[in-house]
Amino acid sequence: MASNFDVKTSRAVGTTATRIGSYTVASSTKTTVIGLTLANVTNTAITATAFHSSHTNNGSNTHLVKNAPIPAGSSLVVVGGDQKVVLANVHGVFVASNTASSLDAVMSILEVT
Repeated sequence: MASNFDVKTSRAVGTTATRIGSYTVASSTKTTVIGLTLANVTNTAITATAFHSSHTNNGSNTHLVKNAPIPAGSSLVVVGGDQKVVLANVHGVFVASNTASSLDAVMSILEVT
């Protein structure tokens, strides 16, 4: 089994849910999200949502955080430290904000193939 550390990013995310880094877990791969940080890149407070999407479970979404406030110029660590999220085939993590072009997302992952 090969292991690979990687990072996926999305910049200037707005009100439409966006798959971080367009990343979808490939078949025969298990991915662990080892870090997820959301940054407010505006001069005003925003709220942010991040959710796990499983297309293998009728496309259901499970929130990691919903409408969390992020002050101007600040960030929110959604996943990190002791918390990890395991993703299986075709799973992904999506983010959105209540304000256009206001959110950057950085997701650190470990892929095992």
